[in-house]
Amino acid sequence: MSTDKDKQASNQMWGGRFASGPDAIMEEINASIDFDRKLYAQDIAGSLAHAAMLAKTGIISSDDCDKITHGLNTILSEIEEGRFTFSRQLEDIHMNIESRLAELIGPTAGRLHTARSRNDQVALDFRLWVKQELIRTDAALTALIAAFLDKAEIHAETVMPGFTHLQTAQPVTFGHHCMAYVEMFGRDRSRVRDCIERLNECPLGAAALAGTGYAIDRDQTAKALGFREPTRNSIDTVSDRDFALEFLSLASICATHMSRLAEEIVIWSTPQFGFVRLSDAFSTGSSIMPQKKNPDAAELVRAKTGRINGSLIGLLTVMKGLPLAYSKDMQEDKEQVFDAASSLELSIAAMTGMVRDMEIREDNMRKAAGAGYSTATDLADWLVREVGLPFREAHHVTGRAVALAESRSADLGDLSLADLQAINPAITDAVFSVLTVDASVRSRKSFGGTAPDGVRTQIAYWRQKL
Repeated sequence: MSTDKDKQASNQMWGGRFASGPDAIMEEINASIDFDRKLYAQDIAGSLAHAAMLAKTGIISSDDCDKITHGLNTILSEIEEGRFTFSRQLEDIHMNIESRLAELIGPTAGRLHTARSRNDQVALDFRLWVKQELIRTDAALTALIAAFLDKAEIHAETVMPGFTHLQTAQPVTFGHHCMAYVEMFGRDRSRVRDCIERLNECPLGAAALAGTGYAIDRDQTAKALGFREPTRNSIDTVSDRDFALEFLSLASICATHMSRLAEEIVIWSTPQFGFVRLSDAFSTGSSIMPQKKNPDAAELVRAKTGRINGSLIGLLTVMKGLPLAYSKDMQEDKEQVFDAASSLELSIAAMTGMVRDMEIREDNMRKAAGAGYSTATDLADWLVREVGLPFREAHHVTGRAVALAESRSADLGDLSLADLQAINPAITDAVFSVLTVDASVRSRKSFGGTAPDGVRTQIAYWRQKL
């Protein structure tokens, strides 16, 4: 027989907040109510649809269905009004609601779990939550794209340097640069919609893993809950978390796009670039340097990408070695998704605000656009088009012209006709019409190019698409 001294020694072995022993550890590792309470609305919606289907198919009476419906609606009100007491001893949101339902309506509550399992119940709740989050993400991305379209329309002719390797390459318009992000976030939006299409199947009725012997109507519950159709394999249904992985995948790609944009905003807002000025709403000051205005919102959006990527890798790792069908490991799916969804939603909102509010410093952009011999390609193209040189020879002639201008600390347009003819006698004074940044961007008329008219065409296309 153990003595008090033995128990004390045992408790010291467990240590810390697990001093009470294995029971405390099991409760801590097993309970999910601290995070899956977020699924309360989806859980109640699924139970309401399930009860209605059980009554219609004659599996439970209409009187029992009415009592269950009334009880569930009461619980919904209690949770939304903050009057519901969640218990960790009841493990999860499903058992918390079921226990409270029994308190409200008595033994009739036990009929609700007929022809279902916690396995298909949690699959339903989680799938519903992710679907609703995807719908919110679609709306948020639409707003972000609209903010870029507005900026692009205003700045369809605003000249800025285009970069490769972060080195000045060719002049582009800021409107064209904005439309690059429209394309990127447009792909994100299409991934969101594709994900909704794939997950739009209802798990309810798969039960534990084999289906049920009751004559249920899965089409009825699928329709009631807004799904296209029921899932087609009960084993896959309870073990599938592709919808969560796909959400995290698209979230990671979208966050990466926002991180690239955030990086550009950070660079553009430096005094060395001075391309944009962020509003005070999305900036902070320094605690000791009064002259500073820090792009904290952009930096935090950039940092959130690592967090979202971590959630994807975390869930991929959870799922990678699981046999079919359900395993308790899958309880670790939700926190990753909840955290990533929160980070993504906040990041898109912050980025939309920054884009709408930021001031474009056109003079600085124009000045930078002409630096670094950005019209060199235009000179080479002119030599091909007007003089008939092969492009490789035109490239060589242009390189010599750039070297001459560089030796004089001058721009290409500052060279005289005599200087250029000394390099190639066939050059005429018509060449100077292509050596300005405005002429350069106007000449890029190919589909998808930076010419202002082309930018406006793409803006019109996207406005119609939205």
